[in-house]
Amino acid sequence: MNTVYIDQSKKKYSKSQFIKYFEAKVMRTIRKYDMLGKDKIIVAISGGKDSLTTAHILNKILSKQGRILEAILIDEGIEGYRKPTIEDAKRFCKKESIKLHIISTKKEFKFGVDEALKKLRINPCTICGTMRRYLLNKYARKLKADKIATGHNLDDEAQTIMMNQYKGNIQLSAKLGPVTGAIENKKFIKRIKPLYFVTEKEVTIYTTLKNFGVSYNECPNSKDNFRSLVRDQLNELENRYPGVKSGIINSFLEQLPSLRNAPKNKIVECKSCREPSSRQVCSMCELLEKYRK
Repeated sequence: MNTVYIDQSKKKYSKSQFIKYFEAKVMRTIRKYDMLGKDKIIVAISGGKDSLTTAHILNKILSKQGRILEAILIDEGIEGYRKPTIEDAKRFCKKESIKLHIISTKKEFKFGVDEALKKLRINPCTICGTMRRYLLNKYARKLKADKIATGHNLDDEAQTIMMNQYKGNIQLSAKLGPVTGAIENKKFIKRIKPLYFVTEKEVTIYTTLKNFGVSYNECPNSKDNFRSLVRDQLNELENRYPGVKSGIINSFLEQLPSLRNAPKNKIVECKSCREPSSRQVCSMCELLEKYRK
């Protein structure tokens, strides 16, 4: 047998066995958290391995039910990085018959991440994340979506949990989990994470075996930031003590109900743009104001 993967129990997998193992793992997550139901699902696509894997598996499920999957890609305006991934996403969506909607921050806000970094002394990931979350929610609602599927995997979630712990922002983690959203609001579209229990390594192997034609380039703004440092730390711990990342996730899920039951701010409408926000002025409008000044 040509082994492509060995799990923590030392079990070996061939190509076909691994693909079945991976897809079954994702399917269990979808069923356990009732992620799909009869809801209209929009998948957030970047052109990277995680989002394309999410789109592929969801499309496989929904097409069997006679349902149509649509995708949203946010072009946040990062020169030399986003264009190739947009081409990957277009090629993939055409092959899978997924309708792709591309939303440009430059068209929406008159600037992208690169322009913002020239004027603002703000973490680029903060700028990018604010834009992406805002536009994903706004346009998913316009497309009458009930849920947005994202490509966050186990590594991503473990990193975010630890980042919140390190920064003393534990209550922020109430927004995490396989199905996100600590507060119900008709203007806020819930997020689902079908890849929640699969590792980044497993996703990389899956996309390679399925020949999605993914370029594994890292965003140029992600080097040496806080997340990359936490990622490297967790990878080192995982190599020494296998199961550390899963342990973080399982421990967190036990705490999640109490985090969500804690008192929290109500979701209101931003007084400027009328989009949902936990404050009177949303993060996107604050960013726009800083950029204009």
